[in-house]
Amino acid sequence: MSTHPYLRAYMAGIVVPTLFLLVIFTFFWVMRFVYNVPVPIEHVLVFPMALVPNLWGVWNILYMRLSSRHRWPIGLHGAALVVLLSPIGYLLIGAQQYLIVPPALIALVFSSLAVIYYLVWKYIVAFLNAFLGIF
Repeated sequence: MSTHPYLRAYMAGIVVPTLFLLVIFTFFWVMRFVYNVPVPIEHVLVFPMALVPNLWGVWNILYMRLSSRHRWPIGLHGAALVVLLSPIGYLLIGAQQYLIVPPALIALVFSSLAVIYYLVWKYIVAFLNAFLGIF
């Protein structure tokens, strides 16, 4: 299975965030339309649904491209994505003026996300890459 390796890498990369965002979207939908909680779904989920899965796919393509020259763990590669996504997400939250986050919470969320991304990339994305015959 050596045809279209970049497409397969992209597809393996977008699986996890796409499924996770469907769960989050369902939660917000139930909260807004069933329990009448005034949660602005369109303001909260536009950034994650538009950008995050695509960046995961491109990040997996980048890993595939870089691993031919330099072999480094896929978990570290996934954790490095937090460095790219966190400032963008924080700026968009600040621009919407929904939430003012104290610096201690920023450090806690950043480190937690780095650990979660490391584990997801190490086990799930690596499994999908192997399943699709990328590595």
